[in-house]
Amino acid sequence: MILILLGAAGSALIALNSGNRSDFVAIASDKPLPPGHKLESKDLARGDLAGATGALIPWSEANKYLGHYTKTWLYKDQFVTPDNFTKDGEKPIPPKGALVGISLEAGRAPSDGLQVGDMVSVVRVPTANQDSGAPVTLVEAAEVTSSAGAITDSKTSANSTLNITVLVPADQITTVSAAAAAKTLVVAKLAPGTTPDVSRNGGTN
Repeated sequence: MILILLGAAGSALIALNSGNRSDFVAIASDKPLPPGHKLESKDLARGDLAGATGALIPWSEANKYLGHYTKTWLYKDQFVTPDNFTKDGEKPIPPKGALVGISLEAGRAPSDGLQVGDMVSVVRVPTANQDSGAPVTLVEAAEVTSSAGAITDSKTSANSTLNITVLVPADQITTVSAAAAAKTLVVAKLAPGTTPDVSRNGGTN
């Protein structure tokens, strides 16, 4: 009798759990999605699960993630969490790119400053004791991804420092970083719409 009751209770529990299944966001693409992939509706599928699913994205919220970028490799039928995607306004570093910080003083950047999204050419110039050296363009067109400070303090009109972060080709990390540390860089603002050496359009080059 006890065994019969236990069996009935187990069957009831299974039936109860199967009735509590919910729909969550899963990956539909047959091809693995790499980091930096811009999410489209065709990439997503509805999958149902029961149990501890609190971290997963409900299917009702799928549209909120369209246009975001993947931060990890994702595979067909994989259920996803918010940590798999960039947050609102956040863009990934493309596979062949790198973000490098540059501090610029007067004469090394436009006096009216630089804004996020501006395109700049990054040039290494000779130091004071290398007048015979020739300037070298390290990056033809780099996107400014962050900007803080100013060449001139707006309140005192004194010289100040402009700090920017630029997206450069990965093979130029060492060269640009070394020149930035040596303060031998000059950046020139380019026309809007200039094609960057490394693009974040769609997360790939």
